Amino acid sequence: MDKNSKNYRLVLAAIFAALTALVTMVIKIPIPNGAGYLNLGDGVLMVSGLLFGPWVGACVGGIGSAIADLLSGYAAYAPFTLVVKGLEGFLAAYLLRKFSNRWPGLIIAGLAMALGYFLTDWVLYQYPAAIASLPMNIGQGLFGALVAGILYPILHKVIRQD
Repeated sequence: MDKNSKNYRLVLAAIFAALTALVTMVIKIPIPNGAGYLNLGDGVLMVSGLLFGPWVGACVGGIGSAIADLLSGYAAYAPFTLVVKGLEGFLAAYLLRKFSNRWPGLIIAGLAMALGYFLTDWVLYQYPAAIASLPMNIGQGLFGALVAGILYPILHKVIRQD
């Protein structure tokens, strides 16, 4: 199959969305102080944007992460996740084009995700819960940026023809 065909890109986007949901739900890295865990979902959705562009990153991030919420018992978060993680995937790719360097865009995208969930928690649970969740979400966003920054050069060589 031609690596530049629309079908190839659509299949890879679907695979990345499923992979985002899977690694979000299955691969959990506990935080030593018991404050929660990190997952690889943000890394996968950001790298999909870097590989295939802002709109694919938005779809992979929003759909894959919302599916993870629905399947993990966090249905109240799913509509917010669709938007927040979609924006994260979009920003990672869009800012790559603006900076010509993956790191600033990945960091900004990860921090934007943390801000998005701060606002989500404020809407769902009020201000104290939003403040309490912010450090963990910042950590998750930066961890996702690190994962994507490491995976991108490897996957770019495998998946893209450039």
